[in-house]
Amino acid sequence: MGKVVLANDHGAVELANIIREHLEKRGFSVHHLGVVSHDSVDYPDMAAAACTEFLKGGYDFGVVCCGTGIGISISANKFDKILCALPQNVFAASMAKMHNNANFLAFGGRIDYQEPVTAMLDAFIDNKFEGGRHATRVNKMKALGCKSC
Repeated sequence: MGKVVLANDHGAVELANIIREHLEKRGFSVHHLGVVSHDSVDYPDMAAAACTEFLKGGYDFGVVCCGTGIGISISANKFDKILCALPQNVFAASMAKMHNNANFLAFGGRIDYQEPVTAMLDAFIDNKFEGGRHATRVNKMKALGCKSC
């Protein structure tokens, strides 16, 4: 299969292990940059590590995790060419790929999801970007940038 970069902070150690194991069972090679202990680290640093590694090339997608998934997804989306989605269910994970062409997913280790994160990963992996009118919208998202910085 392909290659995935994975990074997490101290708020998602267990979830990152579940994700890594699931992706490996699906045949992916996982480059895990995250932490394995609950010692505090800053989620922007973990997002930066994952995005920097991803942008070197050779990865199918990335996964980043923190306590809620919010801070690390915001941080990942600061990087040019990264489109990080924060799905809350299987439908949203599917749409992240099909309509938004996301190349990163974010999850929260302290979130009680209604559906398993592994099912959301599968939905993302098993779908393809539909292009067409969605490509126009994705290009508009990418072009937004910082207009007032």
